[in-house]
Amino acid sequence: MLVPRFQVVNRLTVADHYPTFLILSPMPPHITPLIAALPASVPFVGPETQERIRGRPFRARIGANENGFGPSPKALAAMRAAAADVWKYGDPENHVLRDALAEHLGVEPGNIVVGEGIDGLLGLAVRLLVTPGTAVVTSLGAYPTFNFHVDGFGGRLVKVPYSADREDWRGLIAAAHEHDAAMIYLANPDNPMGTWWNAADISAMIANIPEGAVLCLDEAYGEFAPDGVLPAIDITHPRLLRFRTFSKAWGMAGARIGYAIGETQLIRQFEKIRNHFGVNALAQAAALASLGDPEHLVRIRAEVAAARARIGDIARANGLTPLPSATNFVAVDCGSDGAFARKLLGELITRDVFVRMPGVAPLDRCVRIGCGRPDEMDYLAEVLPEALAAAREAIAV
Repeated sequence: MLVPRFQVVNRLTVADHYPTFLILSPMPPHITPLIAALPASVPFVGPETQERIRGRPFRARIGANENGFGPSPKALAAMRAAAADVWKYGDPENHVLRDALAEHLGVEPGNIVVGEGIDGLLGLAVRLLVTPGTAVVTSLGAYPTFNFHVDGFGGRLVKVPYSADREDWRGLIAAAHEHDAAMIYLANPDNPMGTWWNAADISAMIANIPEGAVLCLDEAYGEFAPDGVLPAIDITHPRLLRFRTFSKAWGMAGARIGYAIGETQLIRQFEKIRNHFGVNALAQAAALASLGDPEHLVRIRAEVAAARARIGDIARANGLTPLPSATNFVAVDCGSDGAFARKLLGELITRDVFVRMPGVAPLDRCVRIGCGRPDEMDYLAEVLPEALAAAREAIAV
C-alpha cells in the first residue's frame, strides 16, 4: 500500500509576523526530497495579505521598510516613457544601467551584476556557493530571506547571536573558520535592528574572511547611513560581494531591481545562472533615471531623518526606547519580552497600523517602525497609547 506524502501549507492570522503551518494536503509528485522536507514558508507576510484577511486597508503602512516618500520624479517619467515599449524584452545585459552604475561607483561594468533586487541576487549567490550540507554563517535573527535561500539549496545554517543589538562580526568570522563555511552573511546597516558598524570594523571583517568563504555584505540601507559606515569599494578582493538596491532610498521596492559589486571573475559566475531577462525594462529605465537625480536622494535622506526623529519622540512619549538607527526604520524597545511586543504588534495592526518585529529573543522585545509620511506618523502618535494600554491589559490577564 502506498502512503501519500504531505506538504506543509500556510495558515495566516492577522497578527502574524511569521506564518504558522499545518500539514494539510498531499505532496505533488516528483518533488525532490530536499524540497519535500521544507515548509512552504514565506519569509514575510505581506501587508496585502493582512489587508485581505482584515477586509480593509492600513492607514499607516510602516512595516515593510519601504520608502513611502516615493521615487524620483525623473524615475516616474522614465517609466511612463518606457511603458509604450513594454512589448519588448528588457536588455538582458543591463548594458546602459551597468555602465552608469560603474561610473557612479568608480568601477568597471564587469564588476557589477544587476538582478531582481537583493533577494534575487542573494538566491543566485547561494546557488553559486552552496550544496547540501555546506556550512553558511549568519546571525540569529538576521534578515530571513537569506536563510530561505540557503535552506532551499540544502545548506547548513550556523547562526551567531547578536551582541548588544548588533550583528557580531567577530563571532561570524570565528564561526566561519570553525565550520569551514562557504558563505558569511552580514547586513550593514542591519535589518531588523537598524544598527551598524563603522567602515573600519567592516574592513577588519573583510581582512579576516577565511580562504574558503565569500562574505555577502548586504548594504541595502547604505544610502541612509552616516558618513564613515560604508568602506571604500575594493573590487580586487576575490571573496567579497556587496549588495545594493533601488528599493530603499531610491523608493522603488515594487520595481525589484538591485545589483551586486565584486571582483570580475566572481561577478562573471553570475552570468552562468542568472535570469537574463529577469529585470524588466521599466525598472531599468527608472534605475538609470534615479542615478541622474542625486538631489532627490538628498531630499529623501532628509525626510527619513525627520521621520526617524519623530518615531523616537513618539516612542519616548509613551515610555518606550528607540534604538539608534542608520536605516529608514527604528527598532523600538518595548521594555518587556517578545510576548508583550507581539501583543503590541497585534494591537497596532487592529488599529490599522502595519508594523513588524524581530523574530527571535532578545531582539523580539522590539517592534520595528518604518519612517512614514507625516500623516502616518501623526496617526501612529494617536493610536500608540491605546494600543499599549490594550497590550498591557492583555498580558496582565
